[in-house]
Amino acid sequence: MSTRKASEVLDKEFLTIRAGLISIGAALDRIDRAEGAADDNRLDQIKQALPVLAEDTPDRAERVQMIFSLPHDEEE
Repeated sequence: MSTRKASEVLDKEFLTIRAGLISIGAALDRIDRAEGAADDNRLDQIKQALPVLAEDTPDRAERVQMIFSLPHDEEE
C-alpha cells in the first residue's frame, strides 16, 4: 500500500478544510450573538471538540465522535 505525502493530502483537502473552519467560526459567531446559548450542552460539546482538533494525534476523529456520542452501558 502506498502512503501519500502530507503535501498531496493538503493539495486535495486544504480548501475544503479551510471552508469548514470558516463555517464553524461563522456559526460560533452567530451563537455568540444569540440569546441563551450559555446553558446549552451542545455548545459545551462543540467547545470540548475544538481543542481535540488542534492536537497532533492520529485519533482526533474518533475522539471528537466520542464527545458527541451518547454514553452506553456495555453490560446491557
